[in-house]
Amino acid sequence: MAERYLFTSEAVFPGHPDKVADQISDSILDAMLKDDPNSRVACETLVSTGMVVIAGEITTNTYVHIPDTVREVVRSIGYTDPSMRFDADSCAVLVSIDRQSPDIAQGVDEGGSKEMGAGDQGLMFGYACTQTPNLMPLPIQLSHQIAMKAVEMRATGKLNYLRPDGKCQVTVEYEGRRPIRVHTVVVSQQHKPEMNSKQKQLAADLLEHVVKPAINPELLDAKTIYHFNPTGRFEIGGPHGDSGLTGRKIIVDTYGGWIPHGGGAFSGKDPTKVDRSAALYSRYAAKNVVAAGLADECMIQVAYAIGVAAPVSVLVDTRGTGKLPDAKLSAIVQKHFNFKPKAIIDQLQLRRPIYRLTAAHGPFARALPEFTWEKTDRVEALKKELA
Repeated sequence: MAERYLFTSEAVFPGHPDKVADQISDSILDAMLKDDPNSRVACETLVSTGMVVIAGEITTNTYVHIPDTVREVVRSIGYTDPSMRFDADSCAVLVSIDRQSPDIAQGVDEGGSKEMGAGDQGLMFGYACTQTPNLMPLPIQLSHQIAMKAVEMRATGKLNYLRPDGKCQVTVEYEGRRPIRVHTVVVSQQHKPEMNSKQKQLAADLLEHVVKPAINPELLDAKTIYHFNPTGRFEIGGPHGDSGLTGRKIIVDTYGGWIPHGGGAFSGKDPTKVDRSAALYSRYAAKNVVAAGLADECMIQVAYAIGVAAPVSVLVDTRGTGKLPDAKLSAIVQKHFNFKPKAIIDQLQLRRPIYRLTAAHGPFARALPEFTWEKTDRVEALKKELA
């Protein structure tokens, strides 16, 4: 019998302070790409009690009224009540923006015979596996599903005492590489003051209306452990309960720790920044490899030098599940997928204002038309490599 072990991943709700910051940064990026698709944007956001700070380096030919953009995001997330000490109408918005460094621009810009170079050095990972229909690891997929269901319950008024902040995590028991059951579920959900003395009701509601609808019942059993608001209450939350920063949820935004992470965050970065675009493209390549049946798991690592178009390395690791040796699969991947920045941007149509959608619930495993990197349109071509 294969070894049994536990693996845990977490997700955070859109009202989590770090995710508020991510959504603001990506909304500013979207607003600039809408009118100037060639905008160069590196936008960082800090949120705290009653305050939003925007900083970064931006070069664009359009104008965006940043305070209006910030307030629209904060309002749409659900921070409209002044009693939460952070709301769309009263929060201060401070802006400190400069242009992108010309030293970076000269390495990225195309011209004459020069190709577009990578906007930074670094390493990125993409991954896919057969654990779920959308080819994601099960723990992070279930965590995101719980988060999305909680947001739905608040937005529809089904659980009208919920507030925007929250986080969850799911522990899955594995036998070898196969998930067999959900071992533990943790949900911390911000709520209105009247629920301070009604935590048992809150727990029952979250179990019935959030957790159970989000998880296949075959994965839950009588031994599954549940923790709801384990501190005893969660009234104070959002940017008043904890400051938030762009880019602090890189594991939530990717594979929940199931594979390595190169360290680069996504939000607030235009697609010339390979931290974002190459991570999306690596997921695209890995997903097509698994969907084509070339492997049950596929991890791709790609690395770049700033200002250089071709990646310095591309690695394929199927963890022993490949139908061909990994070295052969690496050659096949590089034959069918062009990892140069301009090719990535053009193939995935990354100059569109699509990034706010990716800043909550992650950029992977949702069948949205904007998420071109989730397509499996290379499957037939890849299958021929097995012939």
